[in-house]
Amino acid sequence: MAQENDLSRRDLLKAAGAVTAVAAVIEGAPAIQKVKAANSQVQYGMIGTGSRGSYLLKHLKNIDSGRCVALCDIRQVALDRGVQTIGNNPQTYKDYHELLDRKDIDAVFVITPLFAHYPITRDVLLSGRHVFCEKCLVFKPDEVHSLRALANDRPKQILQTGLQRRYSTFYQTVKNMVDAGVLGNVHHIHAQWHRNMINKPSSLWTMKPGGPSNIENWRLYRQFSGGLTAELTSHQVDVSDWMFGSSPEFVMGLGSLDTLKDGRDVYDNIQLIYRYPNGRKMTYSSISTNQFLPYFNGQRPEMGEIIMGTEGTVQITVGDDVHLPVAWWYREPPKTTTVTPAAKKTTPFDAGATMVATGGANGPYPIMTGDLQMTGKESFLDREVKFARRWLYSKGVFEQEENRNPVDVELEGFFESCRTGKHPRADLEKGLADSVAVILSNLAMDEGRKVYFSEMEKMGTGAESVRKTE
Repeated sequence: MAQENDLSRRDLLKAAGAVTAVAAVIEGAPAIQKVKAANSQVQYGMIGTGSRGSYLLKHLKNIDSGRCVALCDIRQVALDRGVQTIGNNPQTYKDYHELLDRKDIDAVFVITPLFAHYPITRDVLLSGRHVFCEKCLVFKPDEVHSLRALANDRPKQILQTGLQRRYSTFYQTVKNMVDAGVLGNVHHIHAQWHRNMINKPSSLWTMKPGGPSNIENWRLYRQFSGGLTAELTSHQVDVSDWMFGSSPEFVMGLGSLDTLKDGRDVYDNIQLIYRYPNGRKMTYSSISTNQFLPYFNGQRPEMGEIIMGTEGTVQITVGDDVHLPVAWWYREPPKTTTVTPAAKKTTPFDAGATMVATGGANGPYPIMTGDLQMTGKESFLDREVKFARRWLYSKGVFEQEENRNPVDVELEGFFESCRTGKHPRADLEKGLADSVAVILSNLAMDEGRKVYFSEMEKMGTGAESVRKTE
């Protein structure tokens, strides 16, 4: 006997037909190519065209609010790859100072290894340009204080950090749910980013000949890198800060190098606990010997977060070049109450989050993007296509999908901020808070102690660090 949520051929064709009909009405007109005048574009250069730089250039080439005029990298192969990727024949440089000497550059992307982020970002700001710097924004404690002072002295220059989850519609929706109380009192977050470097080595984390003298190995040595904490945890502790609305009070953890003993000196597995105000906590795990993710029925590998409240839980993960983003909402079982004949039936609180039931009474409910919310202003066709799409989502026929790739949104947002002065979502303070979390997390693991975030006030300033206790 067919299950209740099985699709009939008529149902599927009817719903799919509604989607197709509306799509034809909306998209059937001839496309109009928008061409931006050169003086309305942000003229930019990029310093660092390696794996991440070339990835961003792949997205930047389709964003017409910016125009690449210069690229810089110390490696010719990386420069050639960058030029090929962006496709508009920018001028190339081996010395970034020569790029900064140009008069036609409005903004600069700093996509270098971590240890070079601060000195180059400093020089870009001193040259009077806006800057987009990939996470982590800085590498050392003294750089936290120096960059804050420098950037605050230049309030008209935009400084944006590469924390793309801040630009995800799914993550923004979940943040709205947390703030509106839909999940109740959120006290716990768990996050993980697991990879299997034994069965599936990553080119970024595999030791190349030459050791520390080979720039390709920079992630594997502490003198250049923050290890797994900087490369992976940074994204997810930023999510935790965002959802809780504050930085942690202290961090404690355990890190070790147990398996990938090829000459590297960064940990290959880490476990961390962050304590936030009011007893809230985020637990974190990153290992290098197994990629299983116990969220989403085990359907996705590696990375994700669980946000847990007294009234519900959200499992969420960002998309990548292979997988679509996913966000599932589970409601807690209803409270047990004693009902008397005089009791009045109340209407459950509705915070406006869009959901479609796909399982039992408590979920999961896939979280939808805003284009599926009913505003009451829809035309007949628009309303029908929303109902059809929501129904198809509930049956698992359509995958969840963001309206825009968060990487595209963050890059377009940077250019908009450069043109208008609009404050970026991932600004200086969010980037610095993220960097502080990475620095102190590594310190907690290295020293085997509870490290308080207030310690950063004196670290790197020349004053003696004072270890605080409860």
